[in-house]
Amino acid sequence: MADTEFYKTNRTVPTDSSIPLITTDLDSVRAYQFEVQFTNAPEIDAQEATLAAKSVGTTGFSVADIVVNRVNDKVHYPGKPSPESLTITFDNILRDTVDKDLWDWFKGTYDPMTGHLGAMADQKIASMKVHQLNHDLTIRGSTVYYGVYPTSYKLAEFNYATDEFHTIEVTFRYDFMEQTSKIG
Repeated sequence: MADTEFYKTNRTVPTDSSIPLITTDLDSVRAYQFEVQFTNAPEIDAQEATLAAKSVGTTGFSVADIVVNRVNDKVHYPGKPSPESLTITFDNILRDTVDKDLWDWFKGTYDPMTGHLGAMADQKIASMKVHQLNHDLTIRGSTVYYGVYPTSYKLAEFNYATDEFHTIEVTFRYDFMEQTSKIG
């Protein structure tokens, strides 16, 4: 909850006919201001590549509890941590080969044509970053995922009845994550 003194000191109500100045210091990060950057993805031909993403699903870490039953009480300790999967919906852009690049990367995990399971050491990338952007599109902070590899590849529906752009949905697994901020 914000301090009421903040509003008193940071909001100016003019006495003439101009528009009042309203503070933007308490604005939240916008859900639509982000970009996705890959580092050393095996099938994407750049050291760092930023792909057009339509949405990034919810993700995070959870820690299972270890419950210890004592004589008259129950004590909880942090147990095994487990990362959740991350689903990103990419735009299937006409001038790029993002659909084939993502598919080739996924085939390194499992190739349905040969039944070959890939070596994870070859398919995991160093990091994938989801950058949260400020209103002026500068990077405000990032969620960095380490040891990332694709586990699912799905093309969106092709349909004459819609006028939406085509997308590719890829689900990723990762070993670790870190939340960074460029504020403060």
